Amino acid sequence: MNTDKIYAQNIANEYSPKQTSKVVALRKLDQAAKRPAKLFAYIFGSICSLILGTGMSFAMGVIGGGTPISMVIGIVVGLVGIAGCAINYPIYKKMLAKGKAKYGSDIIRLANEIVDEQQ
Repeated sequence: MNTDKIYAQNIANEYSPKQTSKVVALRKLDQAAKRPAKLFAYIFGSICSLILGTGMSFAMGVIGGGTPISMVIGIVVGLVGIAGCAINYPIYKKMLAKGKAKYGSDIIRLANEIVDEQQ
């Protein structure tokens, strides 16, 4: 009997109008500031890792038949992948700083409002 009541309340809560609180708005602003940088870093890092792996495969002879030309191609492709992996973090930091600058004033204002309400 009690589980039926809980289930009914959960269903009713699902369809009732939601009130957005300031904490939820603050969390969304924080995510909006960080999401583009994180998304770029994950995608760019994955692509550069795949490029590095392809270069390693060429250099070790897994791809290209182990010829000297495929080894040179592998070294060059591998260096491109290493360079991409190396610049991924600095690009992430710049994008994160840009997002924080864009949303920083709104986040600080909202956080101060939340703190003032609790005092």
